[in-house]
Amino acid sequence: MKIKTHLFLTALALLSSPLALACTEDGKGGFFPVNDLYIPANSFAGGTLSESDFTNSITRAEKIYSPVFATQGRVYKVIPKWTDGTVNAYAKRNGNTSEIYMFGGLARHPKMTGDAFELVICHETGHHLGGAPKVRNLFRMNAWASNEGQADYFATLKCAREMWKSDNNAEIVAKMDIPTVVTEKCQKAFDVTNEIAMCQRSAMAGKALGDTLAEMNRGSETDFEKPDPSVVTKMFDAHPAAQCRLDTYVAGAVCAKSKDLALSDTDPTIGTCAQENGDVLGVRPLCWYVPFDKNNPPSTSSWPSGRLSRR
Repeated sequence: MKIKTHLFLTALALLSSPLALACTEDGKGGFFPVNDLYIPANSFAGGTLSESDFTNSITRAEKIYSPVFATQGRVYKVIPKWTDGTVNAYAKRNGNTSEIYMFGGLARHPKMTGDAFELVICHETGHHLGGAPKVRNLFRMNAWASNEGQADYFATLKCAREMWKSDNNAEIVAKMDIPTVVTEKCQKAFDVTNEIAMCQRSAMAGKALGDTLAEMNRGSETDFEKPDPSVVTKMFDAHPAAQCRLDTYVAGAVCAKSKDLALSDTDPTIGTCAQENGDVLGVRPLCWYVPFDKNNPPSTSSWPSGRLSRR
């Protein structure tokens, strides 16, 4: 009896951990892993985003995605918490409402940009709409949610393109210092000026987020020319490392598949650039993604996920 009780309590503890919950449900582990940073609204150490920038980005996302969720019989709701200094964001399902919580502390982080903030909204939206691979765990908790890497991939593959499609992206990126390697990859993927610029813009937003995470972990900045060399032997559902996340944002940005192609909740090769289909550019990095075998799909009850090996 004592052994059974111990096993039950151990399982319960694991299910309440950030690894199991990741970006969902409790908000402790959100877009970033659990952290104790807090940047209040009256802080003078804030970044470039004002409260109106914060609100306008949320309004833009709701205008675009509310009709999409409505076709699924769901309500899309982004809950603004400007005065809350929490440096995070998270997604949650509440009945038929798909919620996203965005905190002012995140917007006020010194490394945050307007584009990076909107990419966070896209990431959280991706937990609801990003398709496979989904979060897997012992009791199928949060099985509705796309895992962390897939939410990152969705952010630049689908959402940023939708959010920024009417912007003059060429004019916007003209004011940025775009690394040559990013320009070359975007020009290889696209031949329309606005699409190339949107690709560059997405990559730079991903860089800001990767560097924010690296700073929070007291690590070095991410580098477009030094992709994460790690390779998982099982799908990694939790937060990838900062460089791995940048690699994923870049992959989504340079994937030439249409933003309008539907994604699948069971097959991650549909609507994406997939090495399984022979694609080379824009495929998800192996630092979190394991290529999908349709004849032997991964178990939805496999947890914990992700074991790293090095090349």
